[in-house]
Amino acid sequence: MELRDGFLIIVSGECETCREIAPALGELVASDLEVTVVSQDDPGFPAGIPGVVDDRDLEWSWRLGVEVTPTAIRVEGGVPGQRTIGWRKSEWQEFFGAPDLGLDLPDHRPGCGSLSVLPGVPERLAARYGGGPALVSRRVEFGALEDVHEAMFARGWTDGLPVIPPTPERVAGMLQGTKRSPDEVVGVIPPDYRECTVEKAAVNAVMAGCRPEYLPVVIAAVEAFAAEPFNAHGVAATTWYSGPIVVVNGPIATRIGMNAEHNAFGPGNRANASIGRAINLIVRNVGGSRPGEVDRSTQGHPAKYTMAFPEREHDSPWSSLATERGVAEGKSAVTLFAGQGPTPISDQKSRDVESLIRSLAAGLRAVRHPKAVGRVAALVAVSPEHARIFGSAGWSKERLRSEIISLLSIVDTELVAGAGGMAEGMAPPATGVVIPKFKPENLWFAHVGGGAGGSSGIISGWVTAPKGSTMVTMEVEED
Repeated sequence: MELRDGFLIIVSGECETCREIAPALGELVASDLEVTVVSQDDPGFPAGIPGVVDDRDLEWSWRLGVEVTPTAIRVEGGVPGQRTIGWRKSEWQEFFGAPDLGLDLPDHRPGCGSLSVLPGVPERLAARYGGGPALVSRRVEFGALEDVHEAMFARGWTDGLPVIPPTPERVAGMLQGTKRSPDEVVGVIPPDYRECTVEKAAVNAVMAGCRPEYLPVVIAAVEAFAAEPFNAHGVAATTWYSGPIVVVNGPIATRIGMNAEHNAFGPGNRANASIGRAINLIVRNVGGSRPGEVDRSTQGHPAKYTMAFPEREHDSPWSSLATERGVAEGKSAVTLFAGQGPTPISDQKSRDVESLIRSLAAGLRAVRHPKAVGRVAALVAVSPEHARIFGSAGWSKERLRSEIISLLSIVDTELVAGAGGMAEGMAPPATGVVIPKFKPENLWFAHVGGGAGGSSGIISGWVTAPKGSTMVTMEVEED
């Protein structure tokens, strides 16, 4: 595309304003001025004007940054400069130095949106002509007769469900969700220990079905996954059920439409489903963890497809999980927990905390195994109905944690191998020592769910540090 000095006028035959001012365009082209008309959709428009540039591929409009038609641009020294947008008779007369231009035309008409800024078009044009993010990921070309979705299955890029093809246009569109550079390394993902850049995160977010505004949450979750305390290699390779459980706090959860209420762990919400799925696809496609290979989970769990949800903060009796873990009020954050999908504990009769806490403790006794103590972890998703009982009694999360630890401090004679007729258990001998099932740093609570229903969810964790996983919280970097 070569620019010569003079004037460019970008128009569209679909634009009513462009059609109305066509006589003025004819006057300008017939004058002594160097005027070139560029038509976005019809090289025969305006009729009767010679030398109209065919811009149906929108390259001129894209490279010139046209957002409205008509747009008139002055070119000097081969460089586009001053411009006027839409139609205002006095401005055009002054811009072109033509006081008699369009005397019979209206004084003012608003312009129309350029065809180069229609939804999805900027991403396609950026991928074709540049000007958007520079993408460096390896590109795979499929044969003309290949089914794209079947080809991605065959190459092992999916989690067993269809994924969205990560075309350059879609990836460029996804990257609009962040100002971070596409080549920035977010984290090193085991077990293959490959670098996950912002671009790689965007590729997998596209495949998972995310919208661009979800990308900051996905990036924060990748940072948490790659953090050393999370022990991503162990989580990916264990025979246990666990996978990355994503809890989102702060204003971003509401802004992107995440569901913290009815069916928060189930289907129906795009943000919840696709954010959790994106993390698991990154574990697979960047980290190289695939079932039956490095991933040796004995039975697996549906949460390894996706498990992401926000806390229900607006009516919670407690501070949020992120705030409890040091994130400032009003900031958005992601907490990653190595766990499995929730096991429900139902108590629809308790109306006082003393009864309800015993129900929760009884359910938590079974985490990993009724005899497992010390190196166990759990995230309790407390339903609003249960939370109201604790809140009315003035119980904080700290009180809740302390009472459960007290109730689950168990004499080792019950935990030793052989006790209760179960070979599983601690090595003998038992000495009558009382051992708490949970350490305070391994028992957490989140407020989530619909307003009605006397049941809460126990999200059991994998083993804890030093050889297991520690919950990690990362603040979301918002633009």
